Amino acid sequence: MYSSAKDGDKNKDKWQTPPQIFAQLDKRYGFTLDAAAEPETALCLSYFTEEDDALVQDWSGHVVFCNPPYSKLKAFAKKAYEESLKGTKVVMLVPARTDTVAFHDYLSKGEVRFIKGRLKFLQNGQEQDAAPFPSMVCVMGPGVERKGCLLGRGKYKLTKRV
Repeated sequence: MYSSAKDGDKNKDKWQTPPQIFAQLDKRYGFTLDAAAEPETALCLSYFTEEDDALVQDWSGHVVFCNPPYSKLKAFAKKAYEESLKGTKVVMLVPARTDTVAFHDYLSKGEVRFIKGRLKFLQNGQEQDAAPFPSMVCVMGPGVERKGCLLGRGKYKLTKRV
């Protein structure tokens, strides 16, 4: 199972959100924009496709759900963080890779919720085997508190409360 399109096969970067996960999040946040979708997989009435290029679009005025292509995770995390600074609430479903620049520079700036177990994403509407990685939900924007703490390397001193 792949989570990125590094070998050139774009279909390996297209994993649909499990419907039960989206339903739980949508009930809580009331999404109005799916920032990384295709016409046949869009979870909101408003959505951006690969051709629309969500990274150059304005997300203002929406409550955004984003399960980005993981080969572009850092770029989507940066965009989501920038949009949150403009007052947009953004909820991202991403791999729980807490050692990445994307996590430390952007995703950890809000609330982070780890998902128990491994999700079963869909491809072409069909549930696949469990992902080979854990997932998390990162929430950024107005009214969202940073929760957690980051430890430094070496002597593992607390370096920053978030």
